[in-house]
Amino acid sequence: MSLNFVKQSALNNIISHSASLAASIWIKTALCFGGLLMLEMMLAQGGGGGVLFLLTLPITIIVSLPAVVGLFIGTSLILRFIPAYGQRLKLFVLLLFVILLFYSVVAVEIARIFDHQYRWAWWLAITASLIASVILGSYLTRSDINELLSTDFFPVHSSTNYTTHQTSMEQQLNVPAEDKPAESNSPILFKGIITGVLILLMMVPTLFISSLVQERKGRQQEIVREVSQRWAGAQKLSGLFLVLPYEAQFQNDKGKEVKIRKELILLPEELKVGSELNPVVRKRSIYDVLLYRTDTKFNGHFTIQLPKDISVEKVLWKEASVCLGLSDIKGIEEKVLVQIGQQKLELAPGLPNKEVLKTGLSAPVDLTGIDLSRLEFSTQVKLKGSEQLHFIPLAGNSSYAVASSWPSPSFDGTSLPAEHLVKDGGFTANWSFSKANLPFGTIMRDAEFNEEDFSFGVSMVQPADQYSKTERSVKYAILFIGLTFSLFLVIELMQKKPVHPIQYVLIGIALSVFYTLLLSLSEFIAFDSAYAIAAVATIGLITFYASAHFKSWKTASLFGLVLSCLYLFAFVLVRLEDTALLVGSIGLFIILALVMFGTRKINWYPA
Repeated sequence: MSLNFVKQSALNNIISHSASLAASIWIKTALCFGGLLMLEMMLAQGGGGGVLFLLTLPITIIVSLPAVVGLFIGTSLILRFIPAYGQRLKLFVLLLFVILLFYSVVAVEIARIFDHQYRWAWWLAITASLIASVILGSYLTRSDINELLSTDFFPVHSSTNYTTHQTSMEQQLNVPAEDKPAESNSPILFKGIITGVLILLMMVPTLFISSLVQERKGRQQEIVREVSQRWAGAQKLSGLFLVLPYEAQFQNDKGKEVKIRKELILLPEELKVGSELNPVVRKRSIYDVLLYRTDTKFNGHFTIQLPKDISVEKVLWKEASVCLGLSDIKGIEEKVLVQIGQQKLELAPGLPNKEVLKTGLSAPVDLTGIDLSRLEFSTQVKLKGSEQLHFIPLAGNSSYAVASSWPSPSFDGTSLPAEHLVKDGGFTANWSFSKANLPFGTIMRDAEFNEEDFSFGVSMVQPADQYSKTERSVKYAILFIGLTFSLFLVIELMQKKPVHPIQYVLIGIALSVFYTLLLSLSEFIAFDSAYAIAAVATIGLITFYASAHFKSWKTASLFGLVLSCLYLFAFVLVRLEDTALLVGSIGLFIILALVMFGTRKINWYPA
């Protein structure tokens, strides 16, 4: 019997037994999980169980297909390269744990997608069901597991049949013993597999760090909303407009003439708006809340031309109203006075007509005997608000000018400014509209108007806050953990000073703690300073740890240099926005090239 035949036969046995064991554990675990999940749904919803089980079982079997593939591949590798029963059992338990961890992380992502009130409770329920199902499935298959892990697929006595034949062949071919690939390469492969598993394992803390960032960010947004509600919300202003009632006649069902009251909406012929936007930063807990005060002036005139079907006699001139659209009246700081013609009026909350706008201010105005060809008006509104200042261009021809000392505006809405200038000391912006680019005239009746289709303005944006930058930093965690672990693996192979898996875990935890340091420090100091402090602390810790293990400051300095370059590279990517993908791709290519160049002389098949 030849050596190749025996090895091939052993490998075939390994594959068949591994597939059988993986399928057995898979089916039993899926049944247990489906039953437990059905029970939890019954307890939560108080419903029947048979239909739920029939629904959850096929879904569970389909979703768990990657698990059976991973279990089959992992078991085959363990049986192929690990001869001792104790080591096989430990690695098999580790394999089950990694698969369990993978599905637990998937459950976190699913819970985040649904994002309902009880998402973490459901995640805990699913994770607990997974753990219990894996334990039950493994217990029910314990005899098969023990039998398979204790089987020696490459027994020593079987090699006696072909030892002489193998030796004679080697002598005929004159193959030196030192040139043969030896079995000692299996520890390197095993070490590589363990390192890869640990890299994936250490990605789990970064998921929880991402959740922590989201939690802190949500806390900040909650405080911003709370302060904004007490101060005033986003403000949306329109120019002044007139509500002009008139009498119309129509025939009812009995053919009798009946008078009804209708209203015209008259918009200014010309409108000029100037607004001074002053930022106000309020401190609440550890957060800064950005608010504003604004002083807005309106000037313009009406040209009142009635439609041909409405006579002057039918208009109720004494019952007209002058109105101003305003989204949040809580922000009014001073009484709003309107000079219209020779009359000076004080506006009060409420609109006589809500077809165009829903909220605002108004005052009755007597238009009897007023020159309707040019009715001039002016007013000044002093408001408090938060986040946004928007305008609605309710006028035939209008221009808007906004100036502020805030250096980071965001121009949004349906129209961008015709001109704008942004400097460190603030910004200015100008918009202009005419009758030609608005889909309505200066006379509106039976209007179906959606203010969101026409509003425009500016949002006061805080430059990329610390949470956004920290979240972007976490995305590069796989780069730090992967390259750091790979460097430790290469160094230990070159210097023949093995690094224990527990040491890898400690290094991975140190790399993860960097993000918690960054998050916590950036809430009190500038992000750049927080990043520098967290990076120096992490680099120093790992450098000293490498020095203690390898007993060489030269090797430790190499780790410090590599980590410094990585953190600097990640910092540059965090600061970039539009070109982050390009710079990141080029940087990763250069890093890969350096790794390949540095490991080109390593003998992966040592004698």
